[in-house]
Amino acid sequence: MGKIIAIANQKGGVGKTTTAINLSASLAVLEYKTLLIDADPQANATSGVGIDPKLVKTSIYECIIDDVEPENILLNTSTPHLDLIPAHIDLVGAEIEMINLPNREKMMRKVIEKIKDQYDFIIIDCSPSLGLVTVNALTAADSVIIPVQCEYFALEGLGKLLNTIKIVQSRLNTELAIEGILLTMYDARLRLANQVVEEVRMHFQELVFDTIIYRNIKLGEAPSFGETIIMHDAQSRGSLNHLNLAREILQKNGLTKIRQEDKTINI
Repeated sequence: MGKIIAIANQKGGVGKTTTAINLSASLAVLEYKTLLIDADPQANATSGVGIDPKLVKTSIYECIIDDVEPENILLNTSTPHLDLIPAHIDLVGAEIEMINLPNREKMMRKVIEKIKDQYDFIIIDCSPSLGLVTVNALTAADSVIIPVQCEYFALEGLGKLLNTIKIVQSRLNTELAIEGILLTMYDARLRLANQVVEEVRMHFQELVFDTIIYRNIKLGEAPSFGETIIMHDAQSRGSLNHLNLAREILQKNGLTKIRQEDKTINI
C-alpha cells in the first residue's frame, strides 16, 4: 500500500515530532511495516527513536541533493517493523541547494518512490516552517496530519498552513488530502483547553480526529531515553492515545474497525 503521511505545522511546539515518532511506532506495533522519515534539520525524530544524529553519516539530505539511494541509508530501530531515514543538520542547506534545481519541489517524492512499495505506511516529520523541504514533503505525501495544540494560540498560523496545502494541491500534488487535524497537549482540567477543542471541532468538524493526545509526563520524558512512548511505558496514557490514533487512521483507510469504547474523546 505504502501510504505516505506528512506531519506538518509551521508553528513549533505543537507536538509534531512527538506525533510522528509515536504514530509510527504505534502502526509498527500493530504489525504494519512503517518507515519514519525525519525531514527536520533538528533531527529530533532521529534521536527520539534512539539514533544519535551526530553518528549519522548519510541522511535524507544526501538522498535529495546527492542522489544517494534511500535503500543504503535505511536504519532499523528498536521497535519491530519500524525503520528510519534519519536527518542531519546539513538539511538546513538543502533549501538553498535546491533553489535552482528543476522540479525542486518533487525531489523528496523521487526518493520515496524508490522504496514506497516496501512499506504499509511512510510517516514524514516536517520541520516547523513552510519552506522548500516542507513543500517537498507535502508534494510527496498522500495526506497530511496537522497537530494543533490545545492552547490559546492554537489556530494562529493554521490559515497559512491550509493555504500552503491548497497551493500544493492545485499546483504540485492534486492527490494530497488532509488526513485529519489532531488535538495535542490536552489538559482536561483547563477550561481554555476545552474551549479550544470545541472551537476547533466547530470550525473543522469531520476533519478533526476523535482521538485527543493528552499532556502526559511519560510522553514528555520518553525522547530523553531515546525511546518511543510504547517502548518507554506501554501502559501510559500517551501510549494509549497514540495507539488509538493509529487505529483511527487504519479505520479511515478501511483497514480495521475501532470499538466505540476504544475512542478517546474525553472532554
